[in-house]
Amino acid sequence: MTSNEVELPPGIELAWGLRDHSRRGPKPGLTLDRIVKAGIDIARADGIAAVSMARVAAGLGVGTMSLYRYVGAKDELVRVMADTALGTPQSGPTDEDWRAGLTRWATGMRASYRRNPWLLDVPVSATMLAPNSVAWMEAALRCLASTPLSEQQKLSTALLVSGFVRNEAALSADVVGTDNQAAQQFGPALAQLTDPVRFPALHRALASGALEDDDGLEAEFDFGLQCILDGVATLIDTRRRPRSSPHRR
Repeated sequence: MTSNEVELPPGIELAWGLRDHSRRGPKPGLTLDRIVKAGIDIARADGIAAVSMARVAAGLGVGTMSLYRYVGAKDELVRVMADTALGTPQSGPTDEDWRAGLTRWATGMRASYRRNPWLLDVPVSATMLAPNSVAWMEAALRCLASTPLSEQQKLSTALLVSGFVRNEAALSADVVGTDNQAAQQFGPALAQLTDPVRFPALHRALASGALEDDDGLEAEFDFGLQCILDGVATLIDTRRRPRSSPHRR
């Protein structure tokens, strides 16, 4: 390691293909891709907590120790699993403006989380340096490339939007994924437990039927994302506006 190099977290070199997928020994009968896919299948079915080297090996019909030819530990496997499941962002049209680009970007990331809700249980820090995660960051910055925002503001905008998407995906998974009946009964239960004298604002919302909309989660996502992008648009307009010269006396 040179003075300019840093020690990478376990699994990151593996994800980038900077480390041999297999180690010395008899000719392997597995591949890293097969192992990762088996782990993802388990996580999709039973959650990330159900993933273990033993269970992955059992699903592949091999001994547990054979997996260690490819991954050093479960943490390495989870990092590669998470980055693989996240996938890569889709490209937009060449004439796409920054707002349409970020909307497409956010919607695509949300779709990845909805296909793999177990990703929300993997710490962000575990995959920040993984190739697909880096590709998503690159894609967001490209959406903002034509704007007058500083590079710091572009990075901050990408982090702001990705944080919103992850939080909304986690909320949706909690509301819908665990008990859909409980989600449907949330509004009526609130009305039953609260009175309009003590909670007048809440009861105005209940009376409007806002919590009865079957497309509520979709509407909430669109509303929240557009509010954020409205703020970014205001910042961009401010940066584009020419500064007025100070009046001389």
